[in-house]
Amino acid sequence: MLSELSQRLRPLSETPDLDASVLLAAVAGRTRAWVLAHTELALTPNQVQGLESALRRLERGEALPYVLGEWEFFGLRFLVTNDCLIPRPETECLVERALGWLRATPSATTALDVGTGSGCIAVGLAVNTARLRIMATEISKPALEVARRNARRHSVDDRITFVECDLLPRDEAQSEPGNAGPRFDLLCANLPYIPSAELRRLPVFPREPTLALDGGEDGLEPLRRLLSLAPPWLRPGGKMLLEVEATHGEQARLLAQAAFPGSEIDMIKDLAGRDRVLDIKLPG
Repeated sequence: MLSELSQRLRPLSETPDLDASVLLAAVAGRTRAWVLAHTELALTPNQVQGLESALRRLERGEALPYVLGEWEFFGLRFLVTNDCLIPRPETECLVERALGWLRATPSATTALDVGTGSGCIAVGLAVNTARLRIMATEISKPALEVARRNARRHSVDDRITFVECDLLPRDEAQSEPGNAGPRFDLLCANLPYIPSAELRRLPVFPREPTLALDGGEDGLEPLRRLLSLAPPWLRPGGKMLLEVEATHGEQARLLAQAAFPGSEIDMIKDLAGRDRVLDIKLPG
């Protein structure tokens, strides 16, 4: 069964063996490890019907996580719909870095997740840091609802405030002299970073929400906007962690230096050795 399914998925996926085991586990109501240990399992008629329905959706071009309705990120299962970006393993690098800083900085109790999407960053941080209270922003109302559902699923909805807005809330107090407005210890974001023209040539373009992928003409427009808005929202000594496209590393670092002069700025590489997370540590 598993090998036959892998063969059927081969024209549809770059990882047919992995996808076959994940799909079969979901249909059979088993873990992937169990499926790999029972390669000749027999499905019930209802399960066969469910499998065929899923395969038809995959053949129409839907992404596997959307067909399954959930996906794993940082050891947690997240609900996903085509209203939000599918959580990527690369983003786990950002969460790991944030958790390491939170462990080393026990006084840090507040975080801001900008462009939360499915809520994977905010929920991942909240699940692993009981003291943390988080504001999660998102311009897409349907995506924000998915994030709320994921927070409830993992029992951290009492510590995450969800706000529908473009990057950061419009707070008139922000512009008043002497009033810095709300301040956070940690700001995280995985903003759209694919250049518009390039995005339209990629297979992901029709499969996932453009709003979560399109980074403007050079892929850096959302990052520029956030860097210009962020300083009043961070406390002295705070930390900012931003996922970037691998080829934008040096440009992103220079933009951060201009926006946060005097800060410690590092570029963190992912497991493949590519630039992935811009790390900005504000002076205390």
